[in-house]
Amino acid sequence: MKQPIIANKIGVIVDSFQAGVKEGLLKARQVGAEGVQMYAVQGELAPGSLSSTARRELRSYIKSLGLEVSALVGDPGGHGFQDPARNPARIELSKRIMELGMELGTNVITTHIGIIPEDSNSRIYENMHNACAELSRFADEMGAYFAIETGPETAVRLKAFLDGLGTKGVAVNYDPANFVMVTGDDPVQGVFTLKDYIVHTHAKDGIKLGDVDPRDVYGQYGYEKAMDHSDIAALAEAGETFREVPLGEGSVDWPGYLTALQQIGYAGYLTIEREVGTNPEADIRKAVQFLGRFRG
Repeated sequence: MKQPIIANKIGVIVDSFQAGVKEGLLKARQVGAEGVQMYAVQGELAPGSLSSTARRELRSYIKSLGLEVSALVGDPGGHGFQDPARNPARIELSKRIMELGMELGTNVITTHIGIIPEDSNSRIYENMHNACAELSRFADEMGAYFAIETGPETAVRLKAFLDGLGTKGVAVNYDPANFVMVTGDDPVQGVFTLKDYIVHTHAKDGIKLGDVDPRDVYGQYGYEKAMDHSDIAALAEAGETFREVPLGEGSVDWPGYLTALQQIGYAGYLTIEREVGTNPEADIRKAVQFLGRFRG
Protein backbone atom coordinates (compact mmCIF):
# COMPACT_ATOMS: atom_id res chain seq x y z
CA MET A 1 0.00 0.00 0.00
CA LYS A 2 1.21 3.51 -0.83
CA GLN A 3 2.18 5.41 2.30
CA PRO A 4 -0.46 8.04 3.13
CA ILE A 5 0.47 11.69 3.58
CA ILE A 6 -1.39 13.03 6.60
CA ALA A 7 -2.11 16.51 7.89
CA ASN A 8 -3.38 15.47 11.34
CA LYS A 9 -1.93 17.23 14.35
CA ILE A 10 0.05 15.08 16.79
CA GLY A 11 -0.83 15.11 20.47
CA VAL A 12 0.41 13.36 23.58
CA ILE A 13 -1.22 12.38 26.86
CA VAL A 14 0.55 14.53 29.46
CA ASP A 15 0.13 11.87 32.15
CA SER A 16 2.13 9.39 30.06
CA PHE A 17 5.29 11.31 31.04
CA GLN A 18 4.59 10.51 34.72
CA ALA A 19 5.90 13.95 35.66
CA GLY A 20 2.94 16.06 36.82
CA VAL A 21 0.92 18.52 34.76
CA LYS A 22 3.31 21.47 34.42
CA GLU A 23 6.40 19.34 33.77
CA GLY A 24 4.41 17.06 31.47
CA LEU A 25 3.29 20.05 29.41
CA LEU A 26 6.91 21.18 29.02
CA LYS A 27 7.94 17.71 27.95
CA ALA A 28 5.09 17.60 25.42
CA ARG A 29 6.46 20.72 23.79
CA GLN A 30 10.02 19.36 23.89
CA VAL A 31 9.13 16.15 22.05
CA GLY A 32 7.41 18.12 19.29
CA ALA A 33 3.73 17.62 20.09
CA GLU A 34 1.16 20.16 18.98
CA GLY A 35 -1.56 19.23 21.44
CA VAL A 36 -2.09 17.53 24.78
CA GLN A 37 -4.67 15.37 26.47
CA MET A 38 -4.88 15.39 30.26
CA TYR A 39 -6.63 13.35 32.97
CA ALA A 40 -9.33 15.36 34.71
CA VAL A 41 -11.16 12.92 36.99
CA GLN A 42 -9.04 13.45 40.10
CA GLY A 43 -5.81 15.10 41.14
CA GLU A 44 -4.54 18.42 39.81
CA LEU A 45 -7.15 18.79 37.09
CA ALA A 46 -10.25 17.49 38.86
CA PRO A 47 -13.07 19.99 38.21
CA GLY A 48 -13.42 20.70 41.93
CA SER A 49 -9.71 21.46 42.25
CA LEU A 50 -9.60 24.30 39.74
CA SER A 51 -11.08 27.73 40.39
CA SER A 52 -12.17 29.93 37.49
CA THR A 53 -8.91 31.85 37.83
CA ALA A 54 -6.84 28.65 37.82
CA ARG A 55 -8.63 27.46 34.69
CA ARG A 56 -7.87 30.69 32.85
CA GLU A 57 -4.24 30.60 33.97
CA LEU A 58 -3.81 26.99 32.86
CA ARG A 59 -5.32 27.67 29.45
CA SER A 60 -3.04 30.67 29.07
CA TYR A 61 0.00 28.64 30.10
CA ILE A 62 -0.79 25.88 27.62
CA LYS A 63 -1.20 28.45 24.87
CA SER A 64 2.11 30.10 25.84
CA LEU A 65 3.85 26.79 25.14
CA GLY A 66 2.40 26.73 21.64
CA LEU A 67 0.11 23.84 22.56
CA GLU A 68 -3.63 23.27 22.53
CA VAL A 69 -5.79 20.78 24.40
CA SER A 70 -6.87 17.93 22.12
CA ALA A 71 -9.10 16.33 24.77
CA LEU A 72 -9.50 15.63 28.47
CA VAL A 73 -9.72 12.15 29.96
CA GLY A 74 -12.95 11.77 31.92
CA ASP A 75 -12.80 8.02 32.57
CA PRO A 76 -14.58 7.28 35.89
CA GLY A 77 -12.85 3.90 36.20
CA GLY A 78 -14.33 0.79 37.72
CA HIS A 79 -17.29 -0.56 35.78
CA GLY A 80 -17.92 2.69 33.97
CA PHE A 81 -21.67 3.31 33.87
CA GLN A 82 -22.84 -0.24 34.56
CA ASP A 83 -23.70 0.19 38.25
CA PRO A 84 -26.98 2.12 38.66
CA ALA A 85 -26.17 3.08 42.25
CA ARG A 86 -22.99 4.89 41.20
CA ASN A 87 -24.26 6.39 37.95
CA PRO A 88 -25.82 9.61 39.30
CA ALA A 89 -22.53 10.79 40.82
CA ARG A 90 -20.54 9.68 37.78
CA ILE A 91 -22.91 11.44 35.40
CA GLU A 92 -22.59 14.69 37.36
CA LEU A 93 -18.78 14.41 37.44
CA SER A 94 -18.75 13.76 33.68
CA LYS A 95 -20.82 16.90 33.07
CA ARG A 96 -18.43 18.98 35.15
CA ILE A 97 -15.46 17.58 33.20
CA MET A 98 -17.16 18.50 29.93
CA GLU A 99 -17.61 22.04 31.23
CA LEU A 100 -13.95 22.14 32.28
CA GLY A 101 -12.91 20.96 28.85
CA MET A 102 -14.79 23.77 27.17
CA GLU A 103 -13.08 26.31 29.45
CA LEU A 104 -9.67 24.86 28.56
CA GLY A 105 -10.41 24.97 24.85
CA THR A 106 -11.52 21.45 23.97
CA ASN A 107 -14.95 19.99 23.35
CA VAL A 108 -13.79 16.35 23.56
CA ILE A 109 -13.84 14.27 26.75
CA THR A 110 -12.70 10.65 26.40
CA THR A 111 -13.89 7.83 28.61
CA HIS A 112 -14.47 4.12 29.15
CA ILE A 113 -18.10 3.32 29.90
CA GLY A 114 -17.69 -0.40 30.62
CA ILE A 115 -18.12 -3.34 28.27
CA ILE A 116 -21.31 -3.03 26.24
CA PRO A 117 -23.18 -6.35 26.65
CA GLU A 118 -24.19 -8.41 23.63
CA ASP A 119 -27.74 -8.58 25.00
CA SER A 120 -29.33 -5.19 24.41
CA ASN A 121 -32.21 -6.24 26.66
CA SER A 122 -30.00 -6.82 29.71
CA ARG A 123 -30.16 -4.64 32.82
CA ILE A 124 -26.52 -3.63 32.45
CA TYR A 125 -27.14 -2.50 28.86
CA GLU A 126 -30.12 -0.46 30.06
CA ASN A 127 -28.06 1.18 32.82
CA MET A 128 -25.34 2.13 30.35
CA HIS A 129 -27.83 3.34 27.74
CA ASN A 130 -29.70 5.55 30.19
CA ALA A 131 -26.50 7.15 31.51
CA CYS A 132 -25.06 7.73 28.04
CA ALA A 133 -28.34 9.07 26.67
CA GLU A 134 -28.34 11.74 29.39
CA LEU A 135 -24.67 12.56 28.79
CA SER A 136 -25.20 12.61 25.03
CA ARG A 137 -28.00 15.18 25.34
CA PHE A 138 -25.91 17.30 27.70
CA ALA A 139 -22.87 17.18 25.40
CA ASP A 140 -24.96 17.88 22.32
CA GLU A 141 -26.50 20.97 23.90
CA MET A 142 -23.08 22.47 24.65
CA GLY A 143 -21.42 21.41 21.41
CA ALA A 144 -19.19 18.84 23.10
CA TYR A 145 -18.45 15.13 22.71
CA PHE A 146 -18.25 12.47 25.39
CA ALA A 147 -16.11 9.99 23.45
CA ILE A 148 -16.05 6.28 24.28
CA GLU A 149 -12.64 4.64 23.86
CA THR A 150 -12.67 1.59 21.60
CA GLY A 151 -11.48 -1.84 22.69
CA PRO A 152 -13.77 -3.57 25.21
CA GLU A 153 -16.25 -4.66 22.52
CA THR A 154 -16.28 -4.97 18.74
CA ALA A 155 -16.79 -1.93 16.52
CA VAL A 156 -20.11 -3.32 15.29
CA ARG A 157 -21.50 -3.65 18.82
CA LEU A 158 -20.28 -0.19 19.78
CA LYS A 159 -21.92 1.33 16.69
CA ALA A 160 -25.24 -0.34 17.48
CA PHE A 161 -25.12 1.12 20.99
CA LEU A 162 -24.31 4.60 19.70
CA ASP A 163 -26.99 4.43 17.03
CA GLY A 164 -29.55 3.86 19.77
CA LEU A 165 -28.76 7.04 21.72
CA GLY A 166 -30.52 9.43 19.38
CA THR A 167 -27.87 12.18 19.37
CA LYS A 168 -24.12 12.20 18.64
CA GLY A 169 -23.02 13.89 21.86
CA VAL A 170 -21.60 10.51 22.85
CA ALA A 171 -19.04 9.66 20.20
CA VAL A 172 -15.81 7.66 19.77
CA ASN A 173 -12.20 8.02 20.86
CA TYR A 174 -10.61 5.54 18.47
CA ASP A 175 -7.76 3.42 19.88
CA PRO A 176 -6.54 0.92 17.26
CA ALA A 177 -4.25 -0.93 19.67
CA ASN A 178 -7.09 -1.85 22.02
CA PHE A 179 -8.86 -3.59 19.15
CA VAL A 180 -5.68 -5.48 18.29
CA MET A 181 -4.87 -6.48 21.86
CA VAL A 182 -8.25 -7.38 23.35
CA THR A 183 -11.13 -8.08 20.94
CA GLY A 184 -8.97 -8.96 17.93
CA ASP A 185 -11.13 -6.65 15.82
CA ASP A 186 -9.61 -5.19 12.65
CA PRO A 187 -8.74 -1.55 13.46
CA VAL A 188 -8.78 -0.56 9.78
CA GLN A 189 -12.27 -1.91 9.10
CA GLY A 190 -13.42 -0.50 12.43
CA VAL A 191 -12.71 3.02 11.17
CA PHE A 192 -15.31 2.58 8.44
CA THR A 193 -17.79 0.99 10.84
CA LEU A 194 -17.52 3.90 13.30
CA LYS A 195 -16.89 6.66 10.77
CA ASP A 196 -19.87 8.76 11.83
CA TYR A 197 -18.70 8.94 15.44
CA ILE A 198 -14.89 9.28 15.54
CA VAL A 199 -13.89 12.64 17.06
CA HIS A 200 -10.50 11.82 18.61
CA THR A 201 -7.91 9.05 18.34
CA HIS A 202 -5.16 7.50 20.43
CA ALA A 203 -1.94 6.60 18.67
CA LYS A 204 -0.93 3.37 20.38
CA ASP A 205 0.32 -0.01 19.21
CA GLY A 206 0.14 -3.54 20.52
CA ILE A 207 0.22 -7.24 19.83
CA LYS A 208 -2.17 -10.06 20.71
CA LEU A 209 -0.52 -13.15 22.22
CA GLY A 210 -3.63 -15.18 23.00
CA ASP A 211 -7.36 -15.05 23.56
CA VAL A 212 -8.64 -13.02 26.48
CA ASP A 213 -12.10 -12.40 27.88
CA PRO A 214 -12.58 -8.60 27.85
CA ARG A 215 -14.19 -8.91 31.28
CA ASP A 216 -10.82 -10.10 32.63
CA VAL A 217 -9.26 -6.87 31.38
CA TYR A 218 -11.96 -4.24 31.95
CA GLY A 219 -14.13 -5.99 34.51
CA GLN A 220 -17.93 -6.08 34.48
CA TYR A 221 -20.58 -5.32 37.06
CA GLY A 222 -21.57 -8.58 38.72
CA TYR A 223 -18.71 -10.52 37.11
CA GLU A 224 -15.74 -9.48 39.21
CA LYS A 225 -14.10 -6.42 40.70
CA ALA A 226 -13.00 -4.04 37.97
CA MET A 227 -9.27 -3.41 37.66
CA ASP A 228 -7.98 0.12 37.92
CA HIS A 229 -5.85 1.87 35.31
CA SER A 230 -2.54 0.67 36.81
CA ASP A 231 -3.71 -2.96 36.79
CA ILE A 232 -4.60 -2.77 33.09
CA ALA A 233 -1.27 -1.10 32.34
CA ALA A 234 0.53 -3.94 34.14
CA LEU A 235 -1.29 -6.46 31.94
CA ALA A 236 -0.32 -4.51 28.85
CA GLU A 237 3.32 -4.55 29.89
CA ALA A 238 3.80 -8.13 31.03
CA GLY A 239 0.56 -10.01 30.41
CA GLU A 240 0.36 -13.40 28.73
CA THR A 241 -2.38 -12.50 26.26
CA PHE A 242 -1.43 -9.05 24.92
CA ARG A 243 1.29 -6.42 25.07
CA GLU A 244 1.43 -2.71 24.40
CA VAL A 245 4.56 -1.95 22.37
CA PRO A 246 6.19 1.23 20.98
CA LEU A 247 4.44 2.81 18.01
CA GLY A 248 5.21 1.00 14.78
CA GLU A 249 6.40 -2.19 16.49
CA GLY A 250 3.01 -3.86 16.90
CA SER A 251 0.22 -5.28 14.79
CA VAL A 252 -1.55 -2.04 13.88
CA ASP A 253 -1.36 -1.53 10.10
CA TRP A 254 -0.42 2.14 10.24
CA PRO A 255 -0.48 2.89 6.51
CA GLY A 256 -3.86 1.16 6.20
CA TYR A 257 -5.21 2.72 9.38
CA LEU A 258 -4.15 6.27 8.52
CA THR A 259 -5.46 5.86 4.98
CA ALA A 260 -8.82 4.76 6.38
CA LEU A 261 -8.95 7.85 8.63
CA GLN A 262 -8.25 9.99 5.56
CA GLN A 263 -10.97 8.28 3.57
CA ILE A 264 -13.64 9.01 6.17
CA GLY A 265 -12.49 12.63 6.40
CA TYR A 266 -11.09 12.51 9.93
CA ALA A 267 -9.01 15.64 10.48
CA GLY A 268 -8.57 15.52 14.25
CA TYR A 269 -5.71 14.64 16.52
CA LEU A 270 -3.52 11.55 16.65
CA THR A 271 -2.78 11.58 20.38
CA ILE A 272 0.05 9.37 21.56
CA GLU A 273 -0.64 7.23 24.61
CA ARG A 274 2.15 5.28 26.28
CA GLU A 275 1.00 3.39 29.36
CA VAL A 276 3.99 1.08 29.91
CA GLY A 277 7.77 1.01 29.65
CA THR A 278 10.65 2.26 31.78
CA ASN A 279 11.36 5.35 29.66
CA PRO A 280 8.02 6.70 28.41
CA GLU A 281 9.52 10.04 27.36
CA ALA A 282 11.91 8.34 24.93
CA ASP A 283 9.09 6.16 23.59
CA ILE A 284 6.83 9.19 23.12
CA ARG A 285 9.56 11.09 21.31
CA LYS A 286 10.05 8.13 18.96
CA ALA A 287 6.28 7.94 18.46
CA VAL A 288 6.15 11.60 17.42
CA GLN A 289 8.96 10.92 14.96
CA PHE A 290 7.17 7.79 13.69
CA LEU A 291 3.96 9.69 12.94
CA GLY A 292 6.00 12.51 11.44
CA ARG A 293 7.14 10.15 8.67
CA PHE A 294 3.60 10.16 7.33
CA ARG A 295 3.52 13.94 7.00
CA GLY A 296 5.64 14.04 3.88
